Amino acid sequence: MLDHILLGSNDLQRGVDFVEQHTGVRAAFGGVHPGRGTQNALLSLGPSVSRDKGRYLEIIGPDPKQTSSNELANMLKKLTEPRLVGWAAHPGDIQVLADDLARAAITAEGPLPGSRKRPDGSVLHWKTLHLKDDANGLLPFFIEWSLDSPHPSADAPSGCQLLRFELLTPDPAALAKITTLLKLKVPIAKGASPQLHAVIKGSERELSLTS
Repeated sequence: MLDHILLGSNDLQRGVDFVEQHTGVRAAFGGVHPGRGTQNALLSLGPSVSRDKGRYLEIIGPDPKQTSSNELANMLKKLTEPRLVGWAAHPGDIQVLADDLARAAITAEGPLPGSRKRPDGSVLHWKTLHLKDDANGLLPFFIEWSLDSPHPSADAPSGCQLLRFELLTPDPAALAKITTLLKLKVPIAKGASPQLHAVIKGSERELSLTS
């Protein structure tokens, strides 16, 4: 269900340079998020396990041309170095997931519409669902792409492969119960504190990222 991983940076260009320096692959500018105060650049991470669609790395940073911003944009401005700031899972029909969560008494916000204008002028559309309790940033938000929107991994720069993505937590058993309830299949390992961990293989070497 992994759709994409978000790497935050206080400056988008700095984040793009950082990834290129460690992988040999340069991410392509994706566009801006109107009203959210952010912009991004993307690179493909290869096909997903189910092979139905790809997955990608989203490098996200503040958009200095926007006067409005949200909590994420403000957090990105405070980063001292690029780090993982979240991940997205694709559950299929997001409204079905929202109904299932409501029946399970799990509080979530959405589905909410979103869009982004690409450099070629086309507009991507999607819907997202956000959990009220994301287990200290370990749980994803959920995304369903519009049928008329190509998946971003389809034409994002290639050359990188996701070798590992895992959730680190002091209490793996408790987190496993939650991920099972959410039907998430993601490796969980014991760690001193809640952290996301990803290893990306590029054309030159491997890049290890944490939150």
